Amino acid sequence: MEEVKSKATSRLRETARRVLGVESSAVAALVPRLDQSFDRAVELLVACRGRVVVSGMGKSGIVCQKLAATLSSTGTPAFFMHPAEALHGDLGMIVEGDLLLVISNSGETQEVVRLLELVRRLGAGIVALTGSPGSTLARHADVHLHVGVDQEACSLDLIPTASTCAQMAMGDALALTCCESRGFTAADFARFHPGGRLGGQLRLVRSVMHSGPDLPVVARAAAMGDTVREMSGKRLGMTCVVDDLGRLVGVVTDGDLRRRMLRLPVPLEGAAEEAMTRSPATIGPDAVASEALRLMEERRITSLPVVDAAGVLLGVVHLHDLWRTELF
Repeated sequence: MEEVKSKATSRLRETARRVLGVESSAVAALVPRLDQSFDRAVELLVACRGRVVVSGMGKSGIVCQKLAATLSSTGTPAFFMHPAEALHGDLGMIVEGDLLLVISNSGETQEVVRLLELVRRLGAGIVALTGSPGSTLARHADVHLHVGVDQEACSLDLIPTASTCAQMAMGDALALTCCESRGFTAADFARFHPGGRLGGQLRLVRSVMHSGPDLPVVARAAAMGDTVREMSGKRLGMTCVVDDLGRLVGVVTDGDLRRRMLRLPVPLEGAAEEAMTRSPATIGPDAVASEALRLMEERRITSLPVVDAAGVLLGVVHLHDLWRTELF
């Protein structure tokens, strides 16, 4: 019995290895196809002043839905339009200035081909991904990208697997190339993805920092007694020290106070600037929360001053604030 079970398990794994091998080969085969057509497709996507309308039927349509979401979250406004529904009224979604990004493995999908003339009348451009460069869709698009595969991953060579994998990969290549072309940053991505664990990682420092009356801050000439009271009142285990222009010049932490108590007979004599740590680590207000966490872990600190480009103090972000952003 155990021997029979072992052989069955071996066959299952062999099938899985074959599927993964065929699909990885399908994606690898796309690399040498990156040519002027890919460059032109990216140019059209980046130059589009309307929306990118992504459309396809069946399994290709499911790939299109994912691609539309990826484009939208990386700076290229996009939405999915079902080609059959488009022929029954949803074509009104498309306006002049939009760009149709359509996917069809055969390039002859009836509902998709019927869109071509209608979309042209609306003044929209067309970028097509197909598995057949000689197809109707490929010939009538402004730009065609070949995403065909030698075989599907199923033993029947019928079920869309390797072909949809190739479509997905080329779609990601387009979306991320456009993303980099636009100079899209993590802060930009954060605006479109505020929820969940990923949203927590991408929240901007300015949205979680302590500022205004909650900001612990003293002047460099502040008496040590006043400095300790500021630290105790704001309850962050530290206070920032600023000059007359509000620029950060140092921080006084609980650790600084302990070391001062061990070193001096009267530790509360003197001014804040005598006890402060100079040139502390800082971060900008538009950095993402995950970067603040990385810096705190690297420096082994629990509070991080937030300053602008001129060094003016804006706030303080504390480790506890980052716990509440779903970073952990």
